[in-house]
Amino acid sequence: MERRKTKKVKVGSIYIGGDAPVSVQSMLNKPAHDFEASVAQAVELEKAGCQVIRGAIPDMDAVGLIPALKEAVKAPIVADIHFDYRLAIEAVAAGVDKVRINPGNIGSDDRVKAVVDACKSKNIPIRIGVNSGSVEKEILAKYGAPTPEAMAESAMYHASLLEKFDFDDIVISIKSSNVENMIKAYETVAERCSYPLHLGVTEAGTARMGLIKSSAGIGSLLMHGIGDTIRVSLTDDPVNEVYAGHDILKALGLKSDSVQIVSCPTCGRTKIDLISVANEVENALRDCTKKITVAVMGCVVNGPGEAREADIGIAGGDGCAMLFRKGVILRKIDEKDIVTELLAEIDKM
Repeated sequence: MERRKTKKVKVGSIYIGGDAPVSVQSMLNKPAHDFEASVAQAVELEKAGCQVIRGAIPDMDAVGLIPALKEAVKAPIVADIHFDYRLAIEAVAAGVDKVRINPGNIGSDDRVKAVVDACKSKNIPIRIGVNSGSVEKEILAKYGAPTPEAMAESAMYHASLLEKFDFDDIVISIKSSNVENMIKAYETVAERCSYPLHLGVTEAGTARMGLIKSSAGIGSLLMHGIGDTIRVSLTDDPVNEVYAGHDILKALGLKSDSVQIVSCPTCGRTKIDLISVANEVENALRDCTKKITVAVMGCVVNGPGEAREADIGIAGGDGCAMLFRKGVILRKIDEKDIVTELLAEIDKM
């Protein structure tokens, strides 16, 4: 797919937009003043593959979290700021890699300029974060509701406040809990500017429904070349947001350093515990960086036949399985050894 051409913005050690790969983000959910718990969670997020970590900075005391995080992880740190422009300035001084604000809710032009000047001095980008609950009263009155057009207009208004002071190291997000509105809002902004876009469905829900809504919204936009960094918002452990984000990229072919697993839904022909086998294989290969397709199939009908293009795979039998590569059977293996022997074969590849 051809990706939308955007400005390339540097965030710590990575880039967002331009020709940079789509990155996966998440946000700390430990109390902002519990530095020890927040740092421990950031370490876990980075281990899971989180490429950008955001933390809430609700007051001056919380600014101390930034250097603590910077010392513990290599991933860029984003300060989530609301209303108090001084927090953004102090976050920049503390070494943060990006600031997330709504320029329109931090006060006068002087305050916006103060934040811009601070960010300029350290080459720190700003993410404009607009959602359906943050649209300005005047814009809401104009459209009658937080419609996609209203959210897009709000985002462009916030960008103009920064552009007024010659600042364009900008990333934009326009999130909604309504998938259709989210998609239309991003499509509208994508037509109006060349800033990189941070995709997400806000307040998406639990691990199950939140993943479905995020996959639909984020996946739809990415398939049309829109989107440069993503966050899957779940009412769950943020580590699972990271795994979900990478899985969406894998599904769309936007993550090349990973394994693609294909597995059948099982049927009355299946005579091994394929569900357990598939889950065990998926978990074992979660961090594997080999660009291969692995098939976990229930029987010979869906094995070397339908999955003949897989680089390696198994097809279940009666308490056993056939190990095959590119449709060619290698050997028969006992049910209890299926995962062990499959992984051993993958290690040789």
